[in-house]
Amino acid sequence: MTNSELKYKLNSNSPVIAPSMLKCDFGNLHREIELMEDAGAQVLHWDVMDGHFVPNLSYGAMLIERVRSLTSMAFDAHLMISHPEKYIDDYIKAGCNSITIHIEAVPDPGDILKHLNQSGVIPGLAVSPETPLSAVEPYLDQAGLVLIMSVEPGFGGQSFIESSIEKIKQLKSMIPADTILSVDGGIAMDTIAETAGAGANYFVVGSAIFDQADYSTAVSELAAKARSKTASST
Repeated sequence: MTNSELKYKLNSNSPVIAPSMLKCDFGNLHREIELMEDAGAQVLHWDVMDGHFVPNLSYGAMLIERVRSLTSMAFDAHLMISHPEKYIDDYIKAGCNSITIHIEAVPDPGDILKHLNQSGVIPGLAVSPETPLSAVEPYLDQAGLVLIMSVEPGFGGQSFIESSIEKIKQLKSMIPADTILSVDGGIAMDTIAETAGAGANYFVVGSAIFDQADYSTAVSELAAKARSKTASST
């Protein structure tokens, strides 16, 4: 599937609930992936942290590559790392369908976004809470996905930053119609509707899925909550 086809599929099937694998049980990773597939998730979101750009360490391309053959779900890599240009090809090779870099790590991301697009990967651009949208505005035509961080990047389980709602609304008015508008951080049953109403259509969710006994129920209820708000605001 080309990046254009995947963008169309994700936009057509929105809202998209993308489980954040940072919160999964890594002692039983194969089973967790199977459960996410059974739950109807379309995308697995891989948070990559280097202990430098953010004060936390997670995993890298090797782990993602090893599990790529276990599922046909799309893989979305969120690179919270310094100097992502050094490692981009590792994540392309690992089989990621979309790769998101931070504007704070690469003040001029144009070449990376172009390389990702030419490699058949959806190029993503993330914005941390304190960064104004003016920083990414020159690159919005090159990004197939734009990610609003609604918590400070680096750790799961944080509370949603309410000012993110206005930022999502502003971004929605700036991006092309087919751009995926993603939000990551503190997304749960009490926050997903408001973010959907603001214009997000792609929701990265950690604790609100992985802390639940039934992943299928969690995914379907989150999607229904987002869908009802989207429908009521159109």
